[in-house]
Amino acid sequence: MSDMATTAGENGSTRNWTFLTNHGHVLLAIARNPTARLRDVAQEVGVTERAAQAIVADLEAGGYLQRTRVGRRNEYTVNPSGHFRHPAEADRQVGDLLALFTSDQTDEGTR
Repeated sequence: MSDMATTAGENGSTRNWTFLTNHGHVLLAIARNPTARLRDVAQEVGVTERAAQAIVADLEAGGYLQRTRVGRRNEYTVNPSGHFRHPAEADRQVGDLLALFTSDQTDEGTR
């Protein structure tokens, strides 16, 4: 996540920003690797492990994820039929976003 877009601020400073929130990034990371450790998810997203845990708890409470204990690890199941929370996108399912970012890399050559 080190290649974030930057925008010049009012006083010449730069601000980093992305189009997706950390919640979106965590959901995508888990969709790509449902058996990933939260430590690895946090590193991929660029947040602390504690922040990743809080985000996963939010996503579980919202019905976007289900956690299953498998031995000493967690395995996550993503609910693609969950709807976006913002009223502007509430008619769309998160599965549409997941499909966009988790599609097979070989598909890109055919577009």
